[in-house]
Amino acid sequence: MMTRLEYQHTVTSTPENVQGVSIANILSAIADDKSLVLFNTIAIAGGDTDILITRLGVTRKQFYSRISALQKTGLISRKNRQYMLTSLGLIVYDAKLMIGRATNAYWKLKAIDSLETEHKLPVDERNKIINTLIDNQDIIKILVKQS
Repeated sequence: MMTRLEYQHTVTSTPENVQGVSIANILSAIADDKSLVLFNTIAIAGGDTDILITRLGVTRKQFYSRISALQKTGLISRKNRQYMLTSLGLIVYDAKLMIGRATNAYWKLKAIDSLETEHKLPVDERNKIINTLIDNQDIIKILVKQS
């Protein structure tokens, strides 16, 4: 029987035996501020090396170490001197946007959590509160699914 970790490794491996493709490596590749800004910039506008280095205000060494990590994890690729998100990169970028929306609703989410810990609300009451406080349908779906 395969453990969950072995299964995840099997799923993320490809015939080419891509190195560095794991959730931990993906998160690590975008974990620092400059890497995240680089990833966002490529997602929004793409760009070639010189433009990206200028926008980020990093040294060439800092740039290439970050680009290398993004490429090794399969988040970006380079074609005709332009960097762009891969299909995996698009999915990770969308997940990052969702995290950003959740972060913007942090205090509302904390309020929902405090109601949960202080009162045992019926599911329909909890869902009404969620629908009143939260204006993002994707976040509502996640929270209601937990009921």
